[in-house]
Amino acid sequence: MSKNVRLTLACGEYESVRALLDGTVEVDGVDLTILTDMDSATRHWRFLRNNEFDIAEVSASSYLAARDRDWPVRAIPVFLHRRFRHGFMFINTGKGISKPADLRGKRIGVKTLMTTAVLWMRGILQEHYGVPLDSIEWFAELDDDVQLTADVKVSRLPDNKSVETMLAEGELDAVFHADIIKPFLAGDPRVGRLFPDHKAEEMAYFQKTGIFPIMHVTGIRKEIADAYPWLAVNLFRALNAAKATAMKRMANPRIVPLAWYRAAWEEQQAVLGPDPWEYGLTEKNRRNLETLVGYSHGQGLIRRRLTPDDLFLNVDQGRKRGGEYRI
Repeated sequence: MSKNVRLTLACGEYESVRALLDGTVEVDGVDLTILTDMDSATRHWRFLRNNEFDIAEVSASSYLAARDRDWPVRAIPVFLHRRFRHGFMFINTGKGISKPADLRGKRIGVKTLMTTAVLWMRGILQEHYGVPLDSIEWFAELDDDVQLTADVKVSRLPDNKSVETMLAEGELDAVFHADIIKPFLAGDPRVGRLFPDHKAEEMAYFQKTGIFPIMHVTGIRKEIADAYPWLAVNLFRALNAAKATAMKRMANPRIVPLAWYRAAWEEQQAVLGPDPWEYGLTEKNRRNLETLVGYSHGQGLIRRRLTPDDLFLNVDQGRKRGGEYRI
């Protein structure tokens, strides 16, 4: 009978965790039950509000707010999901919106203001395009994972309203969303992107800032982290090993049914570097997280400017330790 600790991990079914899912990589000292059959918004709520999982991939924005309010949750600097966000700003094509400045005074829909994707988009809109967020009327579809502070202004939509439908029908001028919205996927001519060439905009953003936006962190219930102080390091090592296995596998161009997959892989390396998905509190990740904290604080979602070291459990094994074993 196993003497390992039995824990649950809820996360997306990503290539970067496949080695954990199939047992190729294990967390030393842990028997993991891994749960992947839920969407991100549901997983975040069930982890933060219902405390259903010991470990979970969780919204970075919601995690910041939870820590700001001293909720019993901690995290390690493993970022299973990142995404550039310029391509997720959608507009109604009949409203005369052709550039970011045209969003001043408009009605914009979101799933929630605390969605990490929305936090990034709002921050980018204000910092890099000069659009004041308080000039916009915001409408949210869902309740936030962590309750907003009283001075954050947003209108809640009733259950029978969808921001995607409202955009297509002209009730909203724009929608900022974590996913590609259904009207756009369906080719509805009433809906388009704010940045038609979003890839070029995102590449320019990266060249200017060095930021490949972090969306999610890996959360751990505080009581679990306290009970097993070795867990943070062992989990960090296992997730790094799983990612390394994934990257080695994905180097094979036959693995993905895309004609120019290898060209896309090489382009990513040329623009973003050899490991844009790096874990840990590296210099790049610190800048990324500090920007996210700044946006969250500036938008009134958190009251304190938490530092990366405040936010994450220590996974340092000591200088020149944790690598190759020598006898």
